[in-house]
Amino acid sequence: MNLFKDFEKRVVNALQTLKCVQEQAGNVSFERVGVEPPRDQSHGDLSTNAAMVLAKGLGTNPRALAEDLCRVLEQDDDITSISVAGPGFINLKLSPAYWQKTLAAIIKSGDGFGRGTPGQTGAVNVEYVSANPTGPMHVGHCRGAVVGDTVANLLDFVGHDVTREYYINDAGGQIDVLARSVYLRYRQALGEDIGDIPADLYPGDYLVPVGAALAEEFGETLRSMKQAEWLPIVKDHSIDAMMSMIRDDLAALNIKHDVFFSERQLHADDGKLIRGAINDLTFKGHVFKGKLPPPKGQVPEDWEDREQTLFKSTAVGDDQDRPLIKSDGSYTYFAADVAYFRDKFERGFDEMIYVLGADHGGYVKRLEAVAAAVSEGRSKLTVLLCQLVKLYRDGEPVRMSKRAGDFVTLRDVVDEVGRDSVRFMMIYRKNSEPLDFDFAKVTEQSKDNPVFYVQYAHARCHSVFRQAREMFPNVDIDSVDLSKKVVDRIIEESEIQLVAKLAAFPRVVEAAAKFREPHRVAFYLYDVASAFHAHWNKGKDSTELRFINHTNPELSLARLGLVKAVASVLRSGLSITGTNAPVEMR
Repeated sequence: MNLFKDFEKRVVNALQTLKCVQEQAGNVSFERVGVEPPRDQSHGDLSTNAAMVLAKGLGTNPRALAEDLCRVLEQDDDITSISVAGPGFINLKLSPAYWQKTLAAIIKSGDGFGRGTPGQTGAVNVEYVSANPTGPMHVGHCRGAVVGDTVANLLDFVGHDVTREYYINDAGGQIDVLARSVYLRYRQALGEDIGDIPADLYPGDYLVPVGAALAEEFGETLRSMKQAEWLPIVKDHSIDAMMSMIRDDLAALNIKHDVFFSERQLHADDGKLIRGAINDLTFKGHVFKGKLPPPKGQVPEDWEDREQTLFKSTAVGDDQDRPLIKSDGSYTYFAADVAYFRDKFERGFDEMIYVLGADHGGYVKRLEAVAAAVSEGRSKLTVLLCQLVKLYRDGEPVRMSKRAGDFVTLRDVVDEVGRDSVRFMMIYRKNSEPLDFDFAKVTEQSKDNPVFYVQYAHARCHSVFRQAREMFPNVDIDSVDLSKKVVDRIIEESEIQLVAKLAAFPRVVEAAAKFREPHRVAFYLYDVASAFHAHWNKGKDSTELRFINHTNPELSLARLGLVKAVASVLRSGLSITGTNAPVEMR
């Protein structure tokens, strides 16, 4: 049940009874008519812009249209008061009976409240993390991992067919560096004194066990081979070891991908997939021979002062054309991007979402151009950029890792503060804004720690049920249909306010999914927790407001229905964020 959509329908139905609307039947669009919470709660429960957006087209003024509309809406039994504000906004106050009906629907829906119908809203591919397989994941990857996974959870919740994908960058020069670094550790495992690690190799101790595993499997064999012989062997083993480490790091964050796509697939068979993608663009008229002007500032590696094969990306929204083939005949990194998008498109996705670090901001236009050219506008591309995370401990910057030596690993953070704290805090700010993460603050048990505050609210809900079972041992509370008990009994103002907060969940989730903004869910959960804790505290001052009243079992059961609804919404929201909903906290 979505009360906002419910009242949008009621407003539209009321509009259709007005003479000025009937006179223009078929010419009036109600698409811009909306119902939402008013900015000021004292104005009512709902507000509609109907008169503001329709008056001009109907040849009247908003205030007059609003007053006509009010005369129809005030006949609705679920509306207790209605008023026109400012130039024509309409504010509605709903009856306690409507809120009781809404609460009953939330209780009946349980964990399905706000959830969309599976498979009704299209197939979406969400690609996130995609860290180079050259070492453990660092905290910079962490935010993109959590944002991407939460967006995927959101889209799944509202009904999309979601594929979670990881693109393995295993075809570039960094993989050669990795293999040479591991080979050095292999020689070390055989007893050779390797001295200081050369500056052009990866120095991390995480490569020591990889080298040791090679020594155990191959003995001295690799050392007797030429580089051209041992390099592909070490590459394969190194990538497998790094991806195993990365999968373990992701599992610590409760993240599992459906697809791990290897870049090497694109280059297999002499780049068959890349060649096919370029041929497809050529057939569609997006490829030409030409020269690129020298770029301003730092010259990129793929720029060459010669005629070359170019993607006419400026014709589809990019700020410059892009090279596809180098002078030596090899494909550019961008050509692989084209082939990768084409592969996704041919897999049937309606939208591709890329979650990238803020340093990839320059890739947005070129990726959008690729999407426009390859899919000819039939598939949407969305890029979410995640700003940097700065780590602090009691206000002091945290810089070094215990494992990597020169950066903080994701596992270091998870091991210290726990998965739930990391996940919730990584989305407790819009992904396009920088995030400060303080180890001390995310572990303290207070209102200032959002994840604790939300989880504590859920645990408190369960403590209320434990208390009720003790107080009413002769009542089988778990078998009672609490949705029927709330009718005519949930009437206190603070209770109604809490129900209104819960009723907003479908709207919040829908908007968070639509705009790909998971922070909205985290903020909402904190608001619900605050409202619940506030109501709990009122019960300390007034016994009449307490959830459990030993002299009135029926009222207690009604309020247990409210508590059950709070727990259900918190649990659903926490599941979207990928965090646990504990039933007890000590």
